[in-house]
Amino acid sequence: MEGALTLHGASIEVAPGALETLGLRVGQRAPAHRVALIADQTVAQLYGAAALAAFGALTPTPLLLTFPTGEKHKTRQTWGTLSDQLVAAGCGRDTVIVALGGGVTGDLAGFVAATYLRGVPFVQVPTSLLAMIDSSIGGKTGVDTTAGKNLIGAFHHPTLVLADPRLLSTLPPKEMRVGLAEAIKHGVIADPVYFGWIAANLRQILHADAPDDEMQLQLVRRSIEIKVSVVQKDEREGGLRKILNFGHTIGHAVEHVTGYGVSHGEAIAIGMVAEAILAERMHLAERGLADAIATVCDAAGLPVRLPEGVSPMEIVTATRTDKKAREGHVEFALPRAMGEMAGSETRYGVRAPDADILRALEHL
Repeated sequence: MEGALTLHGASIEVAPGALETLGLRVGQRAPAHRVALIADQTVAQLYGAAALAAFGALTPTPLLLTFPTGEKHKTRQTWGTLSDQLVAAGCGRDTVIVALGGGVTGDLAGFVAATYLRGVPFVQVPTSLLAMIDSSIGGKTGVDTTAGKNLIGAFHHPTLVLADPRLLSTLPPKEMRVGLAEAIKHGVIADPVYFGWIAANLRQILHADAPDDEMQLQLVRRSIEIKVSVVQKDEREGGLRKILNFGHTIGHAVEHVTGYGVSHGEAIAIGMVAEAILAERMHLAERGLADAIATVCDAAGLPVRLPEGVSPMEIVTATRTDKKAREGHVEFALPRAMGEMAGSETRYGVRAPDADILRALEHL
């Protein structure tokens, strides 16, 4: 469990209390003349002062740029506003951008970094479980449009990802569950032992007053190891990396249809169950896999059915705008068994008939 992981030049460090050494670590990994931290307004109130203090008496004083909290603000408009603020502050190419926050902040600040002056270095400091184990890893950045999630973006790897599991202590229980959906996904796609460990420790992870450092560290570290292992083999999602999309084709459609009223992790839980049912219907997966996933998601307090008022046909229609669609056809990452994904012969993108997708959704 010791030592930093590396991915395409990024150092990924997981350490309780690491926020206190942010300035030192950024100075070592991404030395720059200017530092600009980007955070949503909620995280800025919680950790903005501590993050700035970690840089000590650095000159010029680091900037702290904020934006309204929520997925609905991960837009081209917010991207433009933040970029304009960097210009107004005189930030040059010797600037490093620090994304301090959850997945929305990481995606947005990363896209700012990817496009500002044709690209400047950036650092990910994830503050949510979802961001620590998923969105901060792999170099995907972007913003949403009215047509769907992350349709405008770029691959831009951070120089440093600094995950401090102690920051999870301020997460509301719902946000811990949201992140846990991605951890469950990691177990399904790559590690049945990890899936079992999560199932066995759900109560302590979610309901203890404060899970101990070792449990938080194990949860975060193992998920990161799985994601890094996959992305190292396929940076730009031409094959194996597609398995990380398990649950996301239907999950993103649920988010879109509900106007993001369903959170990402909740939508992914629904998507995993639906896509496992789809895999069983297509005779790709062993029977009972969907039930096993649904049981753990339900025990974690995650939804396993479509939201009230949402029809299966609405979801099927919404999947057609998914960025993973090819030649007008939707592709899914489908499981074969716990810890094993189907579709290796088609580079892990499986096309499914609309009728089977509808039947799978009707089960929910």
